[in-house]
Amino acid sequence: MKVLALLGSTRKDGNSEYLAKKIVEGTDHTIVSLADLDIKPIVDMRHTEEGFSPVEDDYEELVELIQEHDILLFATPLYWYGMSGPMKNFFDRWSQYLRDERFNLKEELTKKKAYVVISGGPSARIKGLPLVQQFNYIFEFVNMEFADYMIGAGVRPGEVATDLAALEKAERWNALFR
Repeated sequence: MKVLALLGSTRKDGNSEYLAKKIVEGTDHTIVSLADLDIKPIVDMRHTEEGFSPVEDDYEELVELIQEHDILLFATPLYWYGMSGPMKNFFDRWSQYLRDERFNLKEELTKKKAYVVISGGPSARIKGLPLVQQFNYIFEFVNMEFADYMIGAGVRPGEVATDLAALEKAERWNALFR
């Protein structure tokens, strides 16, 4: 199994990245920091006669990576009770690429398993649940299996390393992905 870990944080070495790296350690994986890529925001052309126009950015590289991997691991901090901006831009662009005939993205996504890592403050396990539901709706829309999620407690970089429940789940996922 090949794992693609998509990091949504704008903070290097943050808590969601820490958990994602624990999960993929020793597996066949690729890690991509969405904040390091040039991903332009969507210009919604779904209901226009001309449709979407080509966009010069790094997004097509992500579409190709998605197609090459079996498991998609989405890791984001809980920002204002939702996903990070880079992660949101990533998903918004699906509106364009699900319609792009050069890629068969919607069908490809049905072959993938999605896992979600969220990190946030001490009450994130409750306050992050609406975000889990949002991920569920996204995956449901494209008929992709939502295999599991975790919400780790940690605000300052490295704090999640003391969240034993999150670390145990990360170990279980790691064993599953090997």
